[in-house]
Amino acid sequence: MKEKTDILFGFHSVYEALKAEKRNFYKIFISKKRSRQRTDKIETLARKRNIQLEAVDPEFLDRMTNFSKHQGMVAKTSFFPVKKASEVVALVQKKKESCFILILESIEDPHNLGALIRTALCAGVDYILIPKDRSATPSSTISRSSAGAMEHADIYTITNTASILRSLKKNGVWISGLDADGDRSLFDAELTGNIALVIGGEHKGIRPVVKKECDFLLSIPNIGKVNSLNASVAGGIAMYEALRQRI
Repeated sequence: MKEKTDILFGFHSVYEALKAEKRNFYKIFISKKRSRQRTDKIETLARKRNIQLEAVDPEFLDRMTNFSKHQGMVAKTSFFPVKKASEVVALVQKKKESCFILILESIEDPHNLGALIRTALCAGVDYILIPKDRSATPSSTISRSSAGAMEHADIYTITNTASILRSLKKNGVWISGLDADGDRSLFDAELTGNIALVIGGEHKGIRPVVKKECDFLLSIPNIGKVNSLNASVAGGIAMYEALRQRI
């Protein structure tokens, strides 16, 4: 059976995917008008993996990407590989060092998801868990919004978030949910050891059934006239507070 292909576009997405080696590459199309400074990097990596390269007119790339901002670089690849969240439980059991898990609950905006994934990789998150439904999922758009960082991430899909949280808790992981009405400040929380940080969706936050499984509900203090933060900004603050405590 022929493998389905994805269209990956933008310099950073293609370049980072080549470096990460998580996808199969079938062909890379480069605009004839693209500067050599960056195409040389792509071509060097592609030739090492015997990936076919083709110089094409920019209009061809426009049609391939439905007129998205492709930056003169498009690749036909396999889809980004994701794993099952149940594997994380087994990994936690084997891991000797403390683990840092990020659970993104119903993040629907691909740009928020891309930003959160990039921040997670910078902040030392070990595993990123995303619901199979009611959420944006790894795609070329998210790869581009993360400036290619998604290509290096270990991402796991969840079919039942509450069930996974219960399994993690049984294996010594403390669950902290980020919630505007949380009864404890993020900056007073203990975020060392085995932790999972749950970040809710842009509109409704963490669902009640998931919130019920959290050991702690943490809020970010606000003193201004606006009482809520964008999901990716709030998540970034929380992840870096965890990193600050863990280093």
